[in-house]
Amino acid sequence: MTEFTHFNQEGRAKMVDVSDKPETARTAIAHSSITVNKEIYESITSNKMKKGDVLAVAQVAGVMACKKTWEIIPMCHPIPLTGVDISFSWKIAHEEYILFITATVKTKGNTGVEMEALTAASVCALTVYDMCKAVDKGMVIGKTYLVEKTGGKNGDFKREIE
Repeated sequence: MTEFTHFNQEGRAKMVDVSDKPETARTAIAHSSITVNKEIYESITSNKMKKGDVLAVAQVAGVMACKKTWEIIPMCHPIPLTGVDISFSWKIAHEEYILFITATVKTKGNTGVEMEALTAASVCALTVYDMCKAVDKGMVIGKTYLVEKTGGKNGDFKREIE
């Protein structure tokens, strides 16, 4: 078993010291989703939601959240991000309207950006909910998960998609 890195000698939480880790190119991709009803789907895709362009606002919210991850997740490091991209796609099946959110985050540094990508994807879904809740509060935010990460001493990770 490896030594726990997030605890000091007294057993209290600490931010991991990454100063001796090599600076490498790092990326992370995270997914989230939100299931909406037909009325919300049609309002979003025709840009007729009363609060404005839902996907544009969600995209900006996701980028902003990504940049502030270190402020809301206690042991995350402030990271100089070199790129954040968020994309959306729809899946319609069996009267379900699912918006899939993909957040891709990049940096060149000595710690990874997995938490930043997960935060971006999550906040995008939350923003869609916020902007559409007046129409239907029954929306469901789906699984949020890391799809892939590259760089760092632990190497690359790629989720097996079923």
